[in-house]
Amino acid sequence: MVLTYITKKIIKREPNRIKFYCYYFIFYIYGIFVSSIVWPFFLFNPKSVKNAQFGANLLKHVTKIYGLQWQLRNGDILAEDRGAVIVSNHQSSLDVLGMFNIWNIIGNLAPVAKKEIFYIWPFGLAAYLAGVVFIDRRNSKGAYQTLQKTTDVMVKNKTKLWLFPEGTRNKCYDKMLPFKKGAFAIAVAAQKPIIPVVFSPYYFINEKKYIFNKGHIVMQCLEPVSTEGLTADDVPELIRRVHSQMEKTYKELTKEIVSSLPSDYPHPIVNM
Repeated sequence: MVLTYITKKIIKREPNRIKFYCYYFIFYIYGIFVSSIVWPFFLFNPKSVKNAQFGANLLKHVTKIYGLQWQLRNGDILAEDRGAVIVSNHQSSLDVLGMFNIWNIIGNLAPVAKKEIFYIWPFGLAAYLAGVVFIDRRNSKGAYQTLQKTTDVMVKNKTKLWLFPEGTRNKCYDKMLPFKKGAFAIAVAAQKPIIPVVFSPYYFINEKKYIFNKGHIVMQCLEPVSTEGLTADDVPELIRRVHSQMEKTYKELTKEIVSSLPSDYPHPIVNM
């Protein structure tokens, strides 16, 4: 009876709480399913970013289930073979799905994630064996030390780190949260560029009304910000400059998205 009730809710056209959360549930379950299959193979070459690229190629197909379209702009910047620190705004767990869809373009990539994800096995185990860097967000000093250990890998193996400097998912539609300094301090220490990537707003999701529609997301890659010659004293200004550039781009993308939507589209950004 419970299964029948849930099935009816899912197939209904009208938005409802069960259907909304089941959409997210599909992503998580598929991730766990794929991880349970691939992690034993990762043992042959543990902590290799090649494992991550292989896993991303399998996980990105969830996009087809959701009917999402990911459009990358200025992808040639990400494709360049070099060590770098990628920073992007963080709106939802779907940000990771966007990352999966452009992984082949980026090449060697080591995402940075909160340590709690490691304990979601088998996904956490597979992520660890794929070279994901786990940090404790509640211990800023320890998190920074963990990131420091990855600097050699970034430099020697021309690997890019991907971080969400807001530190948590941003529920605001009109601005970005303040950035934490970890990503920028590491880039300065390694003298490697910062590559900002801005995700357009997820207008197709409305948590208050339990709406999860098909959608189109623009991932705008900005020009690399050089850190050559900078020191730890320059980090606050570097953060301010990158935050300003990204927030400006986010607002421009928001206007672009809103102008293409019907005036009665059920999302707060339409009425901004």
